[in-house]
Amino acid sequence: MGKTTGFLEHTRELAPRRPVTQRVNDWFEIYLDLPEEKLRAQGARCMDCGVPFCQTGCPVNNLIPDWNDLVYKGRWKEAVRQLHATNNFPEFTGRICPAPCEAACVLGITEPPVAIKQNEKNIVERAFEEGWIQPEIPRFRTGQRVAIVGSGPAGLAAAQQLCRAGHSVVVYEKADRIGGLLRYGIPEFKLEKHVLDRRLEQMSAEGVRFVTNACVGQNVSVEELRREFDTILLAGGAEQPRDLRVPGRELKGIHFAMEFLPQQNRRCHGEEIDAAHEILATGKHVIIIGGGDTGADCLGTCHRQKALSVHQFEIMPQPPVERSPLTPWPMWPLQLRTEGAHEEGGVRDWGISTLKFTGTPDGHVNQLHAVRVGPPPKFDPLPGTEFVLPADLVLLAMGFTGAVREGLLEQLGVQLDPRGCVATDADYMTSVEGVFAAGDMRRGQSLVVWAISEGRKAAAKVDAYLKNQNARPAISSAPEARLVSS
Repeated sequence: MGKTTGFLEHTRELAPRRPVTQRVNDWFEIYLDLPEEKLRAQGARCMDCGVPFCQTGCPVNNLIPDWNDLVYKGRWKEAVRQLHATNNFPEFTGRICPAPCEAACVLGITEPPVAIKQNEKNIVERAFEEGWIQPEIPRFRTGQRVAIVGSGPAGLAAAQQLCRAGHSVVVYEKADRIGGLLRYGIPEFKLEKHVLDRRLEQMSAEGVRFVTNACVGQNVSVEELRREFDTILLAGGAEQPRDLRVPGRELKGIHFAMEFLPQQNRRCHGEEIDAAHEILATGKHVIIIGGGDTGADCLGTCHRQKALSVHQFEIMPQPPVERSPLTPWPMWPLQLRTEGAHEEGGVRDWGISTLKFTGTPDGHVNQLHAVRVGPPPKFDPLPGTEFVLPADLVLLAMGFTGAVREGLLEQLGVQLDPRGCVATDADYMTSVEGVFAAGDMRRGQSLVVWAISEGRKAAAKVDAYLKNQNARPAISSAPEARLVSS
Protein backbone atom coordinates (compact mmCIF):
# COMPACT_ATOMS: atom_id res chain seq x y z
CA MET A 1 0.00 0.00 0.00
CA GLY A 2 1.13 3.51 -0.65
CA LYS A 3 4.56 3.94 -2.18
CA THR A 4 6.88 1.03 -1.58
CA THR A 5 9.72 3.27 -0.42
CA GLY A 6 7.52 6.10 0.84
CA PHE A 7 8.33 5.60 4.51
CA LEU A 8 12.04 5.83 3.64
CA GLU A 9 11.67 9.01 1.60
CA HIS A 10 9.23 11.02 3.72
CA THR A 11 9.09 11.92 7.38
CA ARG A 12 5.92 12.34 9.41
CA GLU A 13 4.50 15.82 8.97
CA LEU A 14 1.39 17.18 10.67
CA ALA A 15 -0.62 20.29 9.97
CA PRO A 16 0.65 23.18 12.09
CA ARG A 17 -1.43 24.69 14.85
CA ARG A 18 -2.39 28.34 14.63
CA PRO A 19 -0.22 30.65 16.77
CA VAL A 20 -1.20 30.60 20.44
CA THR A 21 -1.50 34.40 20.56
CA GLN A 22 -4.09 34.20 17.79
CA ARG A 23 -6.15 31.19 18.72
CA VAL A 24 -6.73 32.03 22.40
CA ASN A 25 -8.66 35.08 21.20
CA ASP A 26 -11.26 33.16 19.20
CA TRP A 27 -13.17 29.85 19.19
CA PHE A 28 -12.13 28.54 15.79
CA GLU A 29 -10.39 25.20 15.30
CA ILE A 30 -6.68 25.39 16.01
CA TYR A 31 -5.24 23.45 13.05
CA LEU A 32 -4.23 24.85 9.67
CA ASP A 33 -4.32 22.86 6.42
CA LEU A 34 -1.54 21.00 4.64
CA PRO A 35 -1.26 21.30 0.84
CA GLU A 36 -2.37 18.28 -1.16
CA GLU A 37 1.14 17.24 -2.18
CA LYS A 38 2.13 16.91 1.48
CA LEU A 39 -0.99 14.90 2.29
CA ARG A 40 -0.20 12.55 -0.57
CA ALA A 41 3.34 12.18 0.73
CA GLN A 42 1.95 11.20 4.12
CA GLY A 43 -0.25 8.62 2.42
CA ALA A 44 2.85 7.28 0.69
CA ARG A 45 4.41 6.51 4.09
CA CYS A 46 1.84 3.73 4.68
CA MET A 47 3.89 0.57 4.27
CA ASP A 48 3.00 -2.74 2.67
CA CYS A 49 3.31 -4.22 6.17
CA GLY A 50 1.39 -7.44 5.49
CA VAL A 51 -0.71 -7.37 8.66
CA PRO A 52 -2.16 -3.86 9.14
CA PHE A 53 -2.31 -3.60 12.92
CA CYS A 54 -3.72 -0.09 12.49
CA GLN A 55 -7.02 -1.65 11.45
CA THR A 56 -7.27 -3.75 14.61
CA GLY A 57 -6.13 -0.78 16.71
CA CYS A 58 -9.06 1.19 15.29
CA PRO A 59 -12.39 0.44 17.03
CA VAL A 60 -14.32 0.84 13.75
CA ASN A 61 -11.70 -1.22 11.85
CA ASN A 62 -11.05 1.51 9.30
CA LEU A 63 -9.56 0.31 5.99
CA ILE A 64 -6.53 2.50 6.62
CA PRO A 65 -3.98 1.06 4.15
CA ASP A 66 -6.56 1.15 1.39
CA TRP A 67 -7.46 4.81 1.71
CA ASN A 68 -3.89 5.89 2.41
CA ASP A 69 -2.92 4.28 -0.89
CA LEU A 70 -5.77 6.12 -2.61
CA VAL A 71 -4.67 9.43 -1.07
CA TYR A 72 -1.14 8.84 -2.33
CA LYS A 73 -2.53 8.24 -5.83
CA GLY A 74 -4.83 11.28 -5.65
CA ARG A 75 -7.99 9.16 -5.94
CA TRP A 76 -9.91 11.10 -3.31
CA LYS A 77 -13.44 10.10 -4.32
CA GLU A 78 -12.58 6.41 -4.00
CA ALA A 79 -10.84 7.14 -0.70
CA VAL A 80 -13.96 8.62 0.87
CA ARG A 81 -15.97 5.62 -0.26
CA GLN A 82 -13.54 3.33 1.56
CA LEU A 83 -13.56 5.63 4.58
CA HIS A 84 -17.35 5.63 4.88
CA ALA A 85 -17.46 1.84 4.52
CA THR A 86 -16.59 1.52 8.22
CA ASN A 87 -17.09 4.98 9.74
CA ASN A 88 -20.23 7.12 9.53
CA PHE A 89 -18.53 10.27 10.79
CA PRO A 90 -14.82 10.51 9.89
CA GLU A 91 -15.05 14.30 10.18
CA PHE A 92 -15.55 13.79 13.95
CA THR A 93 -12.91 11.11 14.51
CA GLY A 94 -10.46 12.96 12.25
CA ARG A 95 -10.63 15.87 14.68
CA ILE A 96 -11.16 14.53 18.20
CA CYS A 97 -10.12 10.87 18.23
CA PRO A 98 -6.75 10.27 19.99
CA ALA A 99 -5.85 7.88 17.13
CA PRO A 100 -5.28 4.41 18.63
CA CYS A 101 -4.68 3.38 15.01
CA GLU A 102 -1.45 5.39 14.99
CA ALA A 103 -0.33 3.78 18.25
CA ALA A 104 -0.73 0.40 16.53
CA CYS A 105 0.95 1.44 13.24
CA VAL A 106 3.67 -1.06 12.25
CA LEU A 107 5.93 1.78 11.06
CA GLY A 108 5.65 3.19 14.57
CA ILE A 109 7.85 0.40 15.94
CA THR A 110 10.97 2.14 14.63
CA GLU A 111 9.79 5.41 13.07
CA PRO A 112 7.12 8.04 13.71
CA PRO A 113 3.80 6.41 12.66
CA VAL A 114 1.80 7.26 9.58
CA ALA A 115 -0.34 10.40 9.96
CA ILE A 116 -3.55 8.40 9.71
CA LYS A 117 -5.88 10.75 11.57
CA GLN A 118 -4.79 13.74 9.48
CA ASN A 119 -5.48 11.94 6.21
CA GLU A 120 -8.85 10.75 7.51
CA LYS A 121 -9.95 14.31 8.18
CA ASN A 122 -8.70 15.60 4.85
CA ILE A 123 -10.39 12.85 2.86
CA VAL A 124 -13.82 13.63 4.26
CA GLU A 125 -13.32 17.41 4.04
CA ARG A 126 -12.33 17.07 0.39
CA ALA A 127 -15.48 15.01 -0.17
CA PHE A 128 -17.72 17.66 1.39
CA GLU A 129 -16.04 20.40 -0.65
CA GLU A 130 -16.49 18.47 -3.89
CA GLY A 131 -20.12 17.64 -3.12
CA TRP A 132 -19.52 13.88 -3.08
CA ILE A 133 -21.33 13.37 0.24
CA GLN A 134 -25.05 13.33 -0.45
CA PRO A 135 -28.07 11.86 1.34
CA GLU A 136 -28.38 8.10 0.80
CA ILE A 137 -32.13 7.63 0.85
CA PRO A 138 -33.21 4.00 1.30
CA ARG A 139 -35.00 2.47 -1.66
CA PHE A 140 -37.22 0.37 0.57
CA ARG A 141 -39.07 1.00 3.85
CA THR A 142 -39.73 -1.93 6.18
CA GLY A 143 -42.55 -0.27 8.11
CA GLN A 144 -40.77 -1.03 11.38
CA ARG A 145 -39.99 1.77 13.84
CA VAL A 146 -36.96 2.29 16.05
CA ALA A 147 -36.65 4.84 18.87
CA ILE A 148 -33.12 5.93 19.74
CA VAL A 149 -32.64 7.70 23.06
CA GLY A 150 -29.60 9.97 22.90
CA SER A 151 -28.09 11.86 19.96
CA GLY A 152 -24.37 11.52 20.68
CA PRO A 153 -22.06 9.67 18.27
CA ALA A 154 -23.41 6.23 19.21
CA GLY A 155 -27.02 7.23 18.72
CA LEU A 156 -26.31 9.08 15.48
CA ALA A 157 -24.29 6.20 13.99
CA ALA A 158 -27.02 3.71 14.84
CA ALA A 159 -29.70 6.04 13.49
CA GLN A 160 -27.99 6.45 10.13
CA GLN A 161 -27.35 2.72 9.75
CA LEU A 162 -30.92 1.72 10.66
CA CYS A 163 -32.47 4.42 8.48
CA ARG A 164 -30.42 3.31 5.49
CA ALA A 165 -31.61 -0.27 6.15
CA GLY A 166 -35.15 0.98 5.60
CA HIS A 167 -36.45 1.36 9.15
CA SER A 168 -38.24 4.47 10.43
CA VAL A 169 -35.93 6.03 13.02
CA VAL A 170 -36.74 8.70 15.60
CA VAL A 171 -33.93 10.09 17.77
CA TYR A 172 -34.92 11.61 21.11
CA GLU A 173 -32.59 14.19 22.67
CA LYS A 174 -33.21 15.84 26.05
CA ALA A 175 -31.23 18.98 25.12
CA ASP A 176 -32.47 21.72 22.82
CA ARG A 177 -30.05 20.77 20.04
CA ILE A 178 -28.94 17.46 18.55
CA GLY A 179 -25.42 16.11 19.08
CA GLY A 180 -24.96 15.08 22.71
CA LEU A 181 -21.36 15.55 23.79
CA LEU A 182 -20.44 16.51 20.24
CA ARG A 183 -22.69 19.53 20.66
CA TYR A 184 -22.26 20.53 24.28
CA GLY A 185 -19.18 18.69 25.52
CA ILE A 186 -16.50 19.21 22.86
CA PRO A 187 -15.36 22.86 22.64
CA GLU A 188 -15.62 24.77 19.39
CA PHE A 189 -11.84 25.04 19.09
CA LYS A 190 -11.72 21.25 18.67
CA LEU A 191 -14.94 20.75 16.70
CA GLU A 192 -16.77 23.68 15.14
CA LYS A 193 -20.46 22.89 15.22
CA HIS A 194 -21.13 23.58 11.55
CA VAL A 195 -19.22 20.32 10.99
CA LEU A 196 -21.87 18.53 13.05
CA ASP A 197 -24.77 20.43 11.51
CA ARG A 198 -23.95 19.52 7.91
CA ARG A 199 -23.98 15.79 8.81
CA LEU A 200 -27.29 16.19 10.63
CA GLU A 201 -28.71 17.81 7.50
CA GLN A 202 -27.69 14.73 5.51
CA MET A 203 -29.32 12.41 8.06
CA SER A 204 -32.53 14.43 8.10
CA ALA A 205 -32.69 14.24 4.29
CA GLU A 206 -32.24 10.46 4.54
CA GLY A 207 -35.31 10.23 6.76
CA VAL A 208 -34.03 10.28 10.34
CA ARG A 209 -36.38 12.27 12.53
CA PHE A 210 -34.95 14.24 15.46
CA VAL A 211 -36.96 15.28 18.52
CA THR A 212 -35.32 17.75 20.92
CA ASN A 213 -36.26 18.83 24.45
CA ALA A 214 -37.45 15.23 24.86
CA CYS A 215 -36.24 13.70 28.12
CA VAL A 216 -37.47 10.12 28.04
CA GLY A 217 -38.67 9.16 31.48
CA GLN A 218 -39.75 12.70 32.24
CA ASN A 219 -41.65 14.67 29.58
CA VAL A 220 -41.69 11.67 27.21
CA SER A 221 -43.08 8.53 28.78
CA VAL A 222 -41.32 5.20 28.55
CA GLU A 223 -44.69 3.48 28.06
CA GLU A 224 -45.35 5.63 24.99
CA LEU A 225 -42.09 4.56 23.37
CA ARG A 226 -42.70 0.90 24.19
CA ARG A 227 -46.16 1.16 22.64
CA GLU A 228 -45.29 3.08 19.48
CA PHE A 229 -41.94 1.54 18.49
CA ASP A 230 -40.85 -1.96 17.60
CA THR A 231 -37.51 -1.54 19.37
CA ILE A 232 -35.71 1.00 21.53
CA LEU A 233 -31.97 1.67 21.51
CA LEU A 234 -30.50 3.38 24.56
CA ALA A 235 -27.55 5.59 23.63
CA GLY A 236 -27.66 8.18 26.39
CA GLY A 237 -24.01 8.11 27.40
CA ALA A 238 -22.30 7.75 30.78
CA GLU A 239 -23.36 11.03 32.33
CA GLN A 240 -22.93 10.35 36.06
CA PRO A 241 -19.87 12.46 36.97
CA ARG A 242 -17.28 11.28 39.49
CA ASP A 243 -17.46 13.57 42.51
CA LEU A 244 -14.78 14.69 44.95
CA ARG A 245 -15.87 13.95 48.52
CA VAL A 246 -13.71 16.29 50.59
CA PRO A 247 -14.52 18.98 53.16
CA GLY A 248 -15.72 22.18 51.53
CA ARG A 249 -17.15 20.48 48.44
CA GLU A 250 -20.46 22.24 49.07
CA LEU A 251 -18.95 25.72 48.60
CA LYS A 252 -20.11 27.87 45.70
CA GLY A 253 -17.77 28.04 42.72
CA ILE A 254 -17.06 24.27 42.57
CA HIS A 255 -18.60 22.73 39.47
CA PHE A 256 -18.45 19.61 37.33
CA ALA A 257 -16.77 20.10 33.96
CA MET A 258 -20.03 19.27 32.21
CA GLU A 259 -21.71 22.17 33.95
CA PHE A 260 -19.00 24.50 32.67
CA LEU A 261 -18.27 23.39 29.10
CA PRO A 262 -21.85 23.39 27.71
CA GLN A 263 -22.35 27.01 28.72
CA GLN A 264 -19.50 28.18 26.50
CA ASN A 265 -20.79 26.16 23.57
CA ARG A 266 -24.15 27.84 24.07
CA ARG A 267 -22.45 31.26 24.03
CA CYS A 268 -20.81 30.31 20.74
CA HIS A 269 -24.32 29.53 19.46
CA GLY A 270 -25.28 33.08 20.35
CA GLU A 271 -27.28 32.25 23.46
CA GLU A 272 -27.34 34.27 26.65
CA ILE A 273 -26.66 32.44 29.91
CA ASP A 274 -28.78 33.18 32.96
CA ALA A 275 -26.56 35.33 35.19
CA ALA A 276 -27.67 33.48 38.32
CA HIS A 277 -26.25 30.20 36.96
CA GLU A 278 -23.41 31.48 34.80
CA ILE A 279 -19.99 29.86 35.22
CA LEU A 280 -17.11 31.95 33.83
CA ALA A 281 -13.34 31.77 34.32
CA THR A 282 -12.77 35.41 33.37
CA GLY A 283 -10.47 37.16 35.83
CA LYS A 284 -10.42 34.18 38.21
CA HIS A 285 -7.88 31.80 39.71
CA VAL A 286 -9.06 28.48 38.28
CA ILE A 287 -8.13 24.96 39.36
CA ILE A 288 -9.01 21.97 37.18
CA ILE A 289 -8.96 18.61 38.93
CA GLY A 290 -8.45 15.85 36.39
CA GLY A 291 -5.71 15.43 33.80
CA GLY A 292 -7.59 13.84 30.90
CA ASP A 293 -9.20 15.15 27.74
CA THR A 294 -12.08 16.78 29.58
CA GLY A 295 -9.63 18.62 31.81
CA ALA A 296 -7.75 19.80 28.73
CA ASP A 297 -11.02 21.02 27.21
CA CYS A 298 -11.66 23.02 30.39
CA LEU A 299 -8.11 24.39 30.22
CA GLY A 300 -8.45 25.66 26.65
CA THR A 301 -11.83 27.17 27.48
CA CYS A 302 -10.39 28.97 30.52
CA HIS A 303 -7.60 30.46 28.38
CA ARG A 304 -10.15 31.84 25.94
CA GLN A 305 -12.27 33.23 28.76
CA LYS A 306 -9.12 35.02 30.03
CA ALA A 307 -8.69 33.40 33.44
CA LEU A 308 -6.22 35.08 35.79
CA SER A 309 -4.42 31.77 36.38
CA VAL A 310 -5.13 28.10 35.68
CA HIS A 311 -3.75 24.99 37.39
CA GLN A 312 -4.58 21.49 36.15
CA PHE A 313 -3.95 18.71 38.67
CA GLU A 314 -3.90 14.94 38.24
CA ILE A 315 -3.57 12.42 41.09
CA MET A 316 -1.66 9.90 38.94
CA PRO A 317 2.11 10.31 38.47
CA GLN A 318 3.41 12.03 35.36
CA PRO A 319 3.54 9.60 32.40
CA PRO A 320 6.88 9.00 30.67
CA VAL A 321 7.74 11.17 27.68
CA GLU A 322 8.33 8.08 25.53
CA ARG A 323 6.16 4.94 25.33
CA SER A 324 6.28 3.03 28.61
CA PRO A 325 7.71 -0.51 28.41
CA LEU A 326 4.57 -1.58 30.30
CA THR A 327 2.52 -0.76 27.17
CA PRO A 328 4.58 -2.03 24.22
CA TRP A 329 3.48 -1.82 20.59
CA PRO A 330 0.74 -2.31 19.43
CA MET A 331 -0.95 -1.45 22.75
CA TRP A 332 -2.27 2.03 23.51
CA PRO A 333 0.85 3.58 25.07
CA LEU A 334 1.21 4.99 28.54
CA GLN A 335 2.87 8.21 27.47
CA LEU A 336 2.76 11.95 28.13
CA ARG A 337 0.46 13.74 25.72
CA THR A 338 0.43 17.47 25.16
CA GLU A 339 -2.81 18.91 23.86
CA GLY A 340 -3.13 22.27 22.16
CA ALA A 341 -4.57 23.71 25.39
CA HIS A 342 -1.39 22.81 27.27
CA GLU A 343 0.68 24.86 24.81
CA GLU A 344 -1.47 27.88 25.57
CA GLY A 345 -0.48 28.30 29.20
CA GLY A 346 -1.40 27.25 32.70
CA VAL A 347 0.36 25.00 35.21
CA ARG A 348 0.07 21.25 34.75
CA ASP A 349 1.05 19.03 37.67
CA TRP A 350 0.82 15.37 38.68
CA GLY A 351 0.70 13.38 41.88
CA ILE A 352 -1.61 15.93 43.56
CA SER A 353 -4.45 15.01 45.92
CA THR A 354 -7.00 17.53 47.15
CA LEU A 355 -7.44 17.60 50.94
CA LYS A 356 -10.18 20.21 51.29
CA PHE A 357 -11.60 23.51 50.11
CA THR A 358 -12.04 26.60 52.22
CA GLY A 359 -14.09 29.66 51.41
CA THR A 360 -15.23 33.17 52.17
CA PRO A 361 -17.79 34.05 54.86
CA ASP A 362 -20.54 34.13 52.22
CA GLY A 363 -19.81 30.52 51.26
CA HIS A 364 -17.76 30.87 48.07
CA VAL A 365 -14.59 28.84 47.53
CA ASN A 366 -11.34 30.81 47.69
CA GLN A 367 -8.65 28.22 48.52
CA LEU A 368 -7.66 24.69 47.61
CA HIS A 369 -5.64 22.67 50.13
CA ALA A 370 -3.67 19.83 48.58
CA VAL A 371 -0.74 17.47 49.12
CA ARG A 372 1.64 15.58 46.88
CA VAL A 373 1.15 11.82 46.91
CA GLY A 374 3.07 8.69 46.04
CA PRO A 375 2.23 6.23 43.27
CA PRO A 376 -0.94 4.15 43.01
CA PRO A 377 -2.67 2.21 44.35
CA LYS A 378 -2.14 3.74 47.79
CA PHE A 379 -1.42 7.38 46.87
CA ASP A 380 0.25 7.88 50.25
CA PRO A 381 0.66 11.59 51.16
CA LEU A 382 4.28 12.74 51.07
CA PRO A 383 5.18 14.44 54.37
CA GLY A 384 5.90 18.15 54.17
CA THR A 385 4.37 18.62 50.69
CA GLU A 386 1.08 20.23 51.71
CA PHE A 387 0.27 23.48 49.94
CA VAL A 388 -2.54 26.00 49.52
CA LEU A 389 -3.58 27.80 46.31
CA PRO A 390 -6.09 30.58 45.65
CA ALA A 391 -9.17 29.20 43.91
CA ASP A 392 -12.10 31.29 42.71
CA LEU A 393 -13.37 28.54 40.41
CA VAL A 394 -12.81 24.78 40.70
CA LEU A 395 -13.73 22.45 37.83
CA LEU A 396 -14.07 18.71 38.50
CA ALA A 397 -13.02 16.74 35.42
CA MET A 398 -12.40 13.31 36.92
CA GLY A 399 -14.43 11.20 34.55
CA PHE A 400 -17.78 9.47 34.88
CA THR A 401 -19.08 6.51 36.86
CA GLY A 402 -21.75 5.20 34.51
CA ALA A 403 -25.23 5.97 33.30
CA VAL A 404 -27.70 8.14 35.18
CA ARG A 405 -30.13 5.73 36.85
CA GLU A 406 -33.04 8.05 37.65
CA GLY A 407 -35.87 8.30 35.16
CA LEU A 408 -35.44 6.27 31.98
CA LEU A 409 -33.38 3.34 33.29
CA GLU A 410 -35.39 2.94 36.48
CA GLN A 411 -38.69 3.03 34.61
CA LEU A 412 -37.51 0.52 32.01
CA GLY A 413 -36.16 -1.75 34.73
CA VAL A 414 -33.01 -2.69 32.83
CA GLN A 415 -30.23 -4.41 34.74
CA LEU A 416 -26.94 -2.63 35.36
CA ASP A 417 -23.48 -4.17 35.49
CA PRO A 418 -21.07 -3.74 38.45
CA ARG A 419 -19.67 -0.55 36.88
CA GLY A 420 -23.07 1.13 36.77
CA CYS A 421 -23.50 0.72 33.02
CA VAL A 422 -26.47 -0.88 31.26
CA ALA A 423 -25.88 -4.63 31.04
CA THR A 424 -26.44 -6.29 27.66
CA ASP A 425 -25.95 -9.67 26.06
CA ALA A 426 -23.75 -10.35 23.05
CA ASP A 427 -26.50 -8.96 20.81
CA TYR A 428 -26.52 -5.58 22.60
CA MET A 429 -29.95 -6.37 24.08
CA THR A 430 -30.64 -5.36 27.67
CA SER A 431 -32.51 -7.46 30.22
CA VAL A 432 -35.75 -6.06 28.73
CA GLU A 433 -36.90 -7.71 25.51
CA GLY A 434 -36.61 -5.42 22.49
CA VAL A 435 -34.58 -2.77 24.31
CA PHE A 436 -30.95 -2.43 23.22
CA ALA A 437 -28.05 -0.29 24.48
CA ALA A 438 -24.87 1.06 22.91
CA GLY A 439 -22.07 3.53 23.47
CA ASP A 440 -20.90 4.89 26.79
CA MET A 441 -24.20 3.92 28.42
CA ARG A 442 -23.23 0.29 27.77
CA ARG A 443 -19.42 0.27 27.94
CA GLY A 444 -18.69 3.25 30.18
CA GLN A 445 -16.84 6.48 29.46
CA SER A 446 -14.82 6.03 26.30
CA LEU A 447 -13.78 7.55 22.97
CA VAL A 448 -15.93 8.97 20.20
CA VAL A 449 -14.63 6.26 17.85
CA TRP A 450 -15.75 3.55 20.28
CA ALA A 451 -19.18 5.20 20.43
CA ILE A 452 -19.47 5.10 16.63
CA SER A 453 -18.35 1.48 16.61
CA GLU A 454 -20.91 0.59 19.29
CA GLY A 455 -23.67 2.39 17.41
CA ARG A 456 -22.91 0.54 14.18
CA LYS A 457 -22.73 -2.86 15.84
CA ALA A 458 -25.88 -2.30 17.86
CA ALA A 459 -27.69 -1.18 14.68
CA ALA A 460 -26.77 -4.46 13.00
CA LYS A 461 -28.18 -6.40 15.96
CA VAL A 462 -31.37 -4.32 16.02
CA ASP A 463 -31.75 -4.87 12.28
CA ALA A 464 -31.37 -8.62 12.70
CA TYR A 465 -33.85 -8.63 15.59
CA LEU A 466 -36.44 -6.78 13.53
CA LYS A 467 -36.02 -9.18 10.64
CA ASN A 468 -36.89 -12.03 12.98
CA GLN A 469 -40.10 -10.35 14.14
CA ASN A 470 -43.41 -10.41 12.34
CA ALA A 471 -42.69 -7.60 9.88
CA ARG A 472 -45.43 -5.15 8.99
CA PRO A 473 -46.34 -4.89 5.31
CA ALA A 474 -43.72 -3.02 3.32
CA ILE A 475 -44.71 0.47 2.23
CA SER A 476 -42.60 0.43 -0.90
CA SER A 477 -42.23 -2.03 -3.75
CA ALA A 478 -38.69 -0.92 -4.48
CA PRO A 479 -35.84 -3.49 -4.49
CA GLU A 480 -34.65 -4.91 -1.19
CA ALA A 481 -32.96 -2.44 1.15
CA ARG A 482 -29.21 -2.40 1.61
CA LEU A 483 -28.24 -4.35 4.73
CA VAL A 484 -26.69 -2.70 7.73
CA SER A 485 -23.03 -3.59 8.12
CA SER A 486 -21.32 -3.65 11.51
